[in-house]
Amino acid sequence: MSDPSPRPRIALLPLDDRPVNVRLPGDVAAVAGVTLDVPPAELLPSYRTAGDAAALGEWLLERAADPATVHLVVSVDMLLYGGLIASRTSDDTTRTVLERLDVLREVRRRRPDLPVSAVSLVTRASNSYSAAEEEPAYWTTHGKEIHALGGDAHRLLGETEVLPLADLTPVPADVVSDYSTRRLRNHIANLSALALVEDSTLDFLAITADDTAPFAAGSAEQVWLRHWMRMLPSGRSVLMYPGADEVGAALVARALAAHAGVTASFSVACADADGMTRIPPYENMSLSASASRQIRAAGAVEVDEGGDVTLVLHAPDPDRHDMFRGRPDAVDADAVAGTVALVQARLDAGEHVALADVRYPNGADEALVRALAEADLLGRLEAFGGWNTAGNTLGSVVAVAAAAVVGRAAGTFDARAARIALLTRLLDDFAYQAVVRTDSGAALFPDIYPMTDDAQVAKAEEAIRDELSSLLEAMLPADGVQIAELTLPWRRSFEIGLVLTEESR
Repeated sequence: MSDPSPRPRIALLPLDDRPVNVRLPGDVAAVAGVTLDVPPAELLPSYRTAGDAAALGEWLLERAADPATVHLVVSVDMLLYGGLIASRTSDDTTRTVLERLDVLREVRRRRPDLPVSAVSLVTRASNSYSAAEEEPAYWTTHGKEIHALGGDAHRLLGETEVLPLADLTPVPADVVSDYSTRRLRNHIANLSALALVEDSTLDFLAITADDTAPFAAGSAEQVWLRHWMRMLPSGRSVLMYPGADEVGAALVARALAAHAGVTASFSVACADADGMTRIPPYENMSLSASASRQIRAAGAVEVDEGGDVTLVLHAPDPDRHDMFRGRPDAVDADAVAGTVALVQARLDAGEHVALADVRYPNGADEALVRALAEADLLGRLEAFGGWNTAGNTLGSVVAVAAAAVVGRAAGTFDARAARIALLTRLLDDFAYQAVVRTDSGAALFPDIYPMTDDAQVAKAEEAIRDELSSLLEAMLPADGVQIAELTLPWRRSFEIGLVLTEESR
């Protein structure tokens, strides 16, 4: 006899097709024993090729029509532009993209009871000449100057005089116009998303800042958005904070909590008190403030002590080192020892400990992970993260840990899925980003741009898989888990795709 009540499902319209935006949210749902639906690959973007916005809107309506769907999680950037890169490069008009918001209004009309959570990004302006693979082509020539223009304009917000463009930047006016009109379109879309909260089309909205700085074009736009968050009565429910690729996972955790009627609680601990006040690289608020918002985004609450989970933070390096540029010149033994001692003490006290390693951008602190492995603590963690920005790490760690709380309360916790989620991040953030990429990246990749040679891609994938398998066996808490698949989804060094499986017994 078939089960009359189908297994609950959450539908996710992801930010793009990369594993952190598709598989990581799936890992979060699996920890709580819930199925996650994502669009078929042929509708999603593929690197610089935008996703099919019209078809993705139809997919969202189809998922909403399924009575087993208990929550929609929507990337506004995917719905409006066809993905993250398309939001920075597409020439779609403001009118065109705003019309695509009607999909969300139609969802509300058809299923007024269906919760809809969404995230919309404040567009980044990379402070680099090497980001043209994800930006308009002129970034190779003018990237740093465009970033500086945004910061200088931000500093002038309180001024009444509008200076001539030539007084602000050497970038040609046609380039500034192309860049700025696209930002203006995206900013109007963010303002429109706030209106969707006010009219109850959306149940929850996160506006997150993708790679920003205290003074930047995106930070200025957040000032204006915050004004409307204050003016609109519902604006107080909107969360705005640094992040991007992790938000899908956080909102899936939020959906899990809402469906189960469970609110996870987090106590935050850090061995370096000063580290809580630091602003991590590529962000514009303190670590403490960012962690608080990530917890709230996942549908959880922060408490002083006695939380369901203790979120341990390995504080940012005060010298702002970046693992993308190689290992730090010297290991901060005191910082490592302090975090290891804190993790050990909290685990020994019987607490569920989730570790967010935000010491360095773009990779875990190798010395920390090796010290935790030596102390036999890795396998006892509830969750781990140490990838890309601090926001990326915080959101993914909180999401997995919150899902575990929900799963245990609902009686659907999947210990195997939790082990897979933990090992995936240890393999990616530590074994690949901090070890293999640092040691072998120069030999395997000619540069960070996508590789065109299939044989070169296959060779790199094989070499990375072999090295990760060795590290998994030698020092990580594998417990019968092995690498079933390893890919380079965008044919570059910056990210890998991992599929893990348990050995047959």
